[in-house]
Amino acid sequence: MPTQEQPLSATDKVQNLILDSADFEDFLNELARFSAHQMAGDGDDALCGITLLRDRKAATIGWSSDSAREVDEIQYSLSQGPCLTAAKDEREVYVPDLFEEDRWGPDYANAVASHGLRSVLSLPFNLQGEAKAALNLYSDVPHKFDGGAAARARDFTREISQALRLAVRFSLHADSASNLRATLESRTIIDIAIGIVMAQNRCSQAAAVEILTEASSNSNTKLRDIARSLVDSVGGAGAHTHYQEPGSVRPGQSA
Repeated sequence: MPTQEQPLSATDKVQNLILDSADFEDFLNELARFSAHQMAGDGDDALCGITLLRDRKAATIGWSSDSAREVDEIQYSLSQGPCLTAAKDEREVYVPDLFEEDRWGPDYANAVASHGLRSVLSLPFNLQGEAKAALNLYSDVPHKFDGGAAARARDFTREISQALRLAVRFSLHADSASNLRATLESRTIIDIAIGIVMAQNRCSQAAAVEILTEASSNSNTKLRDIARSLVDSVGGAGAHTHYQEPGSVRPGQSA
């Protein structure tokens, strides 16, 4: 007789999401939708957002719908709210009924309630120092996350914390690699531009740096953009854009 397949755990399902997602952003949105579905229960609808705190900045990095992202962003505009508290303090925060909530002042509760929502549950992820994050659940039913619903949400958050930690770690490394590539590319362009100025003006490296820096300052343009413009003009069209030493005079010009 064929054996009956065991249902997949939340961890297994999230791992499948990682494998099936096109990129980090796609995975996080799928995770938010999956979380909303898992937590809704009883045929009710629920919204879910995932807040990430990094470099003192907060952002919703995954959302089950545009409405979920909008209500998360209310907290960022006010710099306070349950998901920020949950992520920063790494503790669970529950709002049984927004009509009776005043911990973050009336602005927060009124703004979220205006979206037709009544209860909020924010639970921290255990990312072990990579960053801080929280799962934010919203419902149009007051006291939606009482008792058993909250317990299920805690278990679910614990189960998927490792998968999210791995995803965030991968994203941080990818960002670092991208930033490093951009820095190296920028540095290379500047070095080439310095060489061009040295050849054009028959000056020292220090003088060439001063010429480019002054050109950047006078035109209110970033140094790398000035450098790229010079390199493109010389290497592309063959024009001789001539950056002069401070105080020097071009041929044909009067002092």
